[in-house]
Amino acid sequence: MFGILAPHLKEFTDDLSDEIKYQKIKHGVKDVKEFIEKLANRGKVDPLSNDFAKYLDDNDKLKHLRYEFCIPKARDVVTDGVEALSPEDDSVYFCGNSLGLMPRTAKDLVNQELDVWASSGVVGHFKHKHNRPWVSIEDNVIEKMAEIVGAKPIEIAVMNTLTSNLHLLMASFYTPTTKKNRKKILIEPMAFPSDLYAVESQIKFHGLDPAKELIKLQPAEGESTVPLDNILKIIEKEGHTISLVLFSGVHYYTGQFFKIKKITEAAQKKGCIVGFDLSHAAGNVVLKLHKWGVDFAAWCSYKYLNSGPGGIAGIFLHEKHAHDFNRPRFAGWWGSDRGSRFQMDQQFKPIPGAGGFQVSNPSVLNMVSLMASLELFSKTSMVHLRAKSILLTGYLEYLLDKQLNGLGFKIISPRDPHQRGCQLSLKFLDKNIRDKVSRELMSYGIVIDERDDTIRVAPTPMYNNFSEVFKFVRALKIIMSDLGIKK
Repeated sequence: MFGILAPHLKEFTDDLSDEIKYQKIKHGVKDVKEFIEKLANRGKVDPLSNDFAKYLDDNDKLKHLRYEFCIPKARDVVTDGVEALSPEDDSVYFCGNSLGLMPRTAKDLVNQELDVWASSGVVGHFKHKHNRPWVSIEDNVIEKMAEIVGAKPIEIAVMNTLTSNLHLLMASFYTPTTKKNRKKILIEPMAFPSDLYAVESQIKFHGLDPAKELIKLQPAEGESTVPLDNILKIIEKEGHTISLVLFSGVHYYTGQFFKIKKITEAAQKKGCIVGFDLSHAAGNVVLKLHKWGVDFAAWCSYKYLNSGPGGIAGIFLHEKHAHDFNRPRFAGWWGSDRGSRFQMDQQFKPIPGAGGFQVSNPSVLNMVSLMASLELFSKTSMVHLRAKSILLTGYLEYLLDKQLNGLGFKIISPRDPHQRGCQLSLKFLDKNIRDKVSRELMSYGIVIDERDDTIRVAPTPMYNNFSEVFKFVRALKIIMSDLGIKK
């Protein structure tokens, strides 16, 4: 599928680097609606027909990945009091932005570790029949995780959970100074509540007042997203007072893909440390953390990285900080030098890079569950996934505009496909209508996510297809008509 996203519909050749492919995708598709109609014309099919969805699926070079996942049946995703219309059909799972589906190999890998535990006990830490000794279990995921976020292996650690990791990183990188009056933290509008709790508590930890030291960007009246220019203006104006800029990569509510490179450059120019919560970005969009010079980042892995509920998380620490051992940190034995870790000499010798921020030995079961998903990512690339994602959300947007034309809702995600991830957020004008729509979608076996007056629809390129997008829009059109909502 990534091939047809090149300019003028030319196929990519195998010898092109991912960087070149990425740039072709980035600059080759400006008007998705026009592009979809060109594709329909090429396939000689009506772009509003189910035949066009099938045409896109037939030409999807990533369609084989869908069969690597367990797709829930419609009967198993309905809630109490809802009857599935086609209970034996596969559900339409558009909720990877909340919890990704299970890779088929995850169960086998977890069972292998249970078998090693049963047969070997503590010996499994050092002798492992599958060549995954628990003492170094993280070695099985570091390089693959680094590829997904555009980092070097020394810059990656897989450990803990998201908010715990944010606290560990801020303990080192949020160092407010009263003397220079650089104490503030800048966050995006409507930051995810856990991030907000974390930064407010960090400010309080330093004896400061969040009401004075936390800058929360707000969108303009009637808008849901914040233009890059507004972000850069506040950094230029307040940068001398800001200690830390902490944004999400992709906003959980609107799906806005923030310009990480430009935000980082502007903030660092003013002397700020720059960190990102990439929970909705890792495995969703193309990231180049090392190249962009981001100071640190953290992310969960149970959304687009499909590691399972409460799965183990990841961190990034730029190589430029790898040997900076003078920063304050909360230390634990798993961040200490491997060669002396078990000597129990009570001398903390931090591992250079992100590994030095580890505190405890990781959950083996969580680690191999993540490994199952990363093995699938290694069968493709983020460039290819992103290309399909742009077309998936573009097709969804096209059908919604053509078939429903804002019927009782508006799309609050950015209309530019390069400024959003694989999510469209539909804000309903009446919350009661949203409640009814969500309930009725469930009867069709369609799984979406709700936030207040909004439903978040996230067709994920790893396992969703274009026919499912068509099915969603058709079901929504029927539901809105049944509710008496007309143009």
